[in-house]
Amino acid sequence: MRIAFNATALLSPLTGIGQYAMELAQRLAANPEHETHFFYGTGFSREARTEPLPAARHLFPWVRRLVPNSYGISRALQGRMFNKGVRTTGFDLYHDPNYLAYPFRGPTVTTVHDLSWIRFPEAHPVERVRAMNRYFEPVLRRSTLLLTDSDFVKREVMEVFSVPASQIITVPLGVSPLFHPRSADQTRAVLQANGLVHGEYVLAVGTLEPRKNLTSALRAHAALPEAVQQRFPLVLAGLKGWHTDALEKEMAPRVASGRVRLTGYLSRDDLACVIAGACTLVYPSIYEGFGLPPLEAMACGVPTVVSNRASLPEVVGDTGRLVEPDDVDALREAMLEMATAPDVRDRLGAAALARSRRFTWDACMDQTMAAYKAAVARG
Repeated sequence: MRIAFNATALLSPLTGIGQYAMELAQRLAANPEHETHFFYGTGFSREARTEPLPAARHLFPWVRRLVPNSYGISRALQGRMFNKGVRTTGFDLYHDPNYLAYPFRGPTVTTVHDLSWIRFPEAHPVERVRAMNRYFEPVLRRSTLLLTDSDFVKREVMEVFSVPASQIITVPLGVSPLFHPRSADQTRAVLQANGLVHGEYVLAVGTLEPRKNLTSALRAHAALPEAVQQRFPLVLAGLKGWHTDALEKEMAPRVASGRVRLTGYLSRDDLACVIAGACTLVYPSIYEGFGLPPLEAMACGVPTVVSNRASLPEVVGDTGRLVEPDDVDALREAMLEMATAPDVRDRLGAAALARSRRFTWDACMDQTMAAYKAAVARG
């Protein structure tokens, strides 16, 4: 099979969708039974990238802020280059791992990670909502098969767009072997570089943006006993996103006091150490299609405190504490338990590690390849 794979998500720093695209791309590139060509915006390549463009972290947000209709312009230009490559090479199937597949005269598989821009449009940049509203439904209608990360998202797509269940396949994401339990000696170098102590911080991972609901985590941590706050600072690891002014203003005095620490974007190797060294991972997101950070924490044997909404119960099961994302008191109690009850923390961490083994990228790839074959069979 000759496969076209949209790999433009690999050009930016790898958050959840980029990580998903990279894991699939690496496995496709290593598969001798099929020939995969990766589209990078200006053309196709046989190479599966593992690093983003050097300037992407700084350049892409600047362009989006200052260039009107930057997404529409970029999509039009990239669409032309995609069509040129398709005409030159010819493909049996096209997979877009990031929602907005380009028109393709052949079997098309599109991955839908969530419908957050519909459910919570206020949590996204206006231009993103506008672009998704304009382009997504036509993509949905012309796709041969849709992949979703969870049964929750499958139900969402069926409900909102009246897509039949037979057109949607749930393919859970996986967790990299990079994420595994580590001792204090194994994490020491990375943690010291970030001013952290193994087992003595509460961690939140994700892009700083409204949907992650970090304000609730911040307020719950601020309500902990003073001694607990000092011993277990709240660490936020992730890129700065959008609509963060209120969050930054609220956390500024706590950052100044050292009770909140900001690491910024971390490499995957450093992130694995920071997760493995955490007392607990807090993830009170109001809406997630899957939620890789909780799974990565589970694979490190680190118990989680997560929202009881959307897909997160599918991932965490009974191995963590599930709370209403807006219930600051419940979130505070769960954080306090993780910080002060090592027996509970150890028990949940062991259960989380065992559950994490159900989710592998190899299984994700196998199910994705089966979906490719089903799409080709449907024509």
